[in-house]
This record gives sequence, structure tokens and C-alpha cells, in this order.
Amino acid sequence: MATTVNKQKIVTVLFSKVKKVVSQEQQELPIMEQVIYSICREGSSKEQADEVYQKLTAQFFDWNELRVSSVRELEECFRGMSRPVDRANRVIGFLQELFETTYSFELEFLHKKGLKQATKHLSRYQVSNDYLGAWVTQRALGGHAIPIDPPTLRVSKRLGLIEKTQEQVVEIRNTLEHLIPKAKGVEFTDLISTVGMEYCHEKQPNCAACPLAKECQFATENAKPASKKPAVAVKKSK
Repeated sequence: MATTVNKQKIVTVLFSKVKKVVSQEQQELPIMEQVIYSICREGSSKEQADEVYQKLTAQFFDWNELRVSSVRELEECFRGMSRPVDRANRVIGFLQELFETTYSFELEFLHKKGLKQATKHLSRYQVSNDYLGAWVTQRALGGHAIPIDPPTLRVSKRLGLIEKTQEQVVEIRNTLEHLIPKAKGVEFTDLISTVGMEYCHEKQPNCAACPLAKECQFATENAKPASKKPAVAVKKSK
């Protein structure tokens, strides 16, 4: 794994090079909507999540109509993403559970609780997972958390920001949260996700085009040596 100094250098390059090609526009959403958006965002690009979230809010009259819709109807909105049925089920399940417990579609009362109590409340919903909790903490509750999804995990390991053997999400998240300042958390999340979706694919990564290739352990270890052209025999003049 990279040393602390090398990790900081990698992060600096991430912020300087990748930032140039990533939209910095953020979704400013209430807590409940951030829960929905996180379901769209996990394991997908920002552009994909924005598109799906816009479909959900445009094609349904309100959250209650969405709650009582069929999984198949929502699945159409998620088409093109991984696990569209699972995402549709999670959205409907969350809205149903929220409505049954609060008789509303808002969670702004969590702002009145401390961060620890607010995140504990979120964890009670069946739809909740570590990514959702970290996303809402970062985007809506003002806490420091780095959401970990497959692209983020893959890039972090290949860059050497975390150990290749690290598998526990909470441990991985803690490692990155110690490395990335709170003020840079949102930006880091968007940038490293972009690298994972655009270049650092699970299979056939496009290391040659990746702006972090020079700093990346994986790219260095898997670089293909330049093919040598066969020597051309030179005829000696008589």
C-alpha cells in the first residue's frame, strides 16, 4: 500500500486532474429525498443518478403516487442501471415504511437530533445500508462520511489508498475519512466515483486514458510493455 505521503499526493492529483472533467453541480435535497437519491447513486455515475431521480420526480405526481406504484413501473425509471428491480423495490419499501411510521414523506425532524441519533434513526429503515447512511450523513446531516460503493472501493484499492485485503466497509470508510478532510468529502466522493465509472472498470480498465495512471499502483503493475518491432536485416553492399 502507498505511504501516507504518497496517498496525499494521489489525492492531490485526483483533485487537480479529475476535477477538470467532473461537474461540480450538486443536488441540494432534503433528507428524505437524499435517501431516494442515494439509492439511485450507489454503484452508478452522477449523471445516471441525476437522470433517474429526475424521472422519478417528473413521471409521478408526488411521493405517495410513487409509493403505491408497482415495481415494474419504477423499474422502467431505473432501466440502464445495475439492479433496477432491487432499486425499485428499495424506493417503494422505504416510502411505505416512512409513511407507516410518520404519516408523511419528510425526515427534516432529524436536523433537531444530534448526528449520532439521526444516523441511528436512519439505520432503522429496512432499506438502509452503510452507503445510504454515509451518503445522507455527508450530504444532508453535515457529518463527515465517505460513502463506499463498488467503484469507490475498486479505485481506492488500485490506487493504494487502502489495503488490498481490506473488506470490511466500516474499516475502509474510516481509513478514507482519516485521509480526506471533511471539507473535501463531497468532492472526493464525486471524483473517485467518476474515475471508477469512466476509467477504472472492474474488467478491462482503461488505464491508458486515466488521469491517475502515473500515480496508480494497479496501472503500473499491469502496464503492457511496448511491443518491439522485429529487427530488419540490412543487406551489406558488395
